[in-house]
Amino acid sequence: FFEIYEFERIRVENKDFSDEELSQNIKWTRDLKKSVRMGLNLELENNKIVPCFYRPYTKKLLYYDKYVNEMRYQLPNIFPNGKEKENIVISVNVGCPVFAILATNYIFDYALLKFGNGSTPCFPLYRYNSGNRIDNITDWGLKQFVSHYKNKKISREDIFHYVYAVLHNPEYRRKYEQNLKRELPRIPFYDDFRKWVLWGKSLMNLHLNYETIEPYPLRRTDIEPAGHSRCTPKLKADMKTGTIVIDNLTTLSGVPNTAWEYKLGTYSALQWILEQYKEKKIKDPTVAEKFNNYCFADYKEQVIDLLMLVCTVSVKTMEIIREMEK
Repeated sequence: FFEIYEFERIRVENKDFSDEELSQNIKWTRDLKKSVRMGLNLELENNKIVPCFYRPYTKKLLYYDKYVNEMRYQLPNIFPNGKEKENIVISVNVGCPVFAILATNYIFDYALLKFGNGSTPCFPLYRYNSGNRIDNITDWGLKQFVSHYKNKKISREDIFHYVYAVLHNPEYRRKYEQNLKRELPRIPFYDDFRKWVLWGKSLMNLHLNYETIEPYPLRRTDIEPAGHSRCTPKLKADMKTGTIVIDNLTTLSGVPNTAWEYKLGTYSALQWILEQYKEKKIKDPTVAEKFNNYCFADYKEQVIDLLMLVCTVSVKTMEIIREMEK
């Protein structure tokens, strides 16, 4: 990318040229065209390669740079350097048929929880201004909770966890189902504030630290390949039998029914993973020719490990949600 950009920058320097004359081997966004016209030099900086939450429980690497990333909106004020643990955000979807919510401490894709024409706004715990970290929950917001519950010990993190729990509450989602399809959620005051805080904190710990949790003991069945037959990806789930067909050689079984019930929109967490790791036909001919080197077999063991981890997350998440319904 950078080699092509630099070649084009030098080639068109001090010349009049149309967009069509630029090399089609990279994607020229609006801002990137401005940069090349200005003669801006861009070089690869390895410290700008950071993990990104692309879809639920699926990370990809992102080159995080204001000249390369188009329309970053408020992300630089939330994750100024793109580093993990700079912040925690509660991501929700808006304008979607089914509400979804997920906390992350990574930069996230704006389509993280998107369905159709919806979007994925977020509520960060902090924001940054000129390198200074600022509490995103305002003094006014804190005062509302302290006043309502008559408890001066309530902290901003307590409120953050409370909100995360409330937005997982099935009763809340049923009551405000139509509102959640078209507008940002509003937060009611529930009785027993501390109980909701603890539920929210437990949920957030599960969802943020899913990679370090105890994997669920799914049963793995492998068969020997016949002759020189290659691995053919399947990545299909059968909820009735509790099985996941990984490929023509490997099947996972023993997925509990409750694991499928933890949904982020219309997909369960497990289904999100299966969908993201499928081999897909790339429509863009340039991308298909030059960059489509994905092969599921290279990620097979990683995906199996991830499914076992997220299965545990799903079961434990539903246990907490069931407690809310009592």
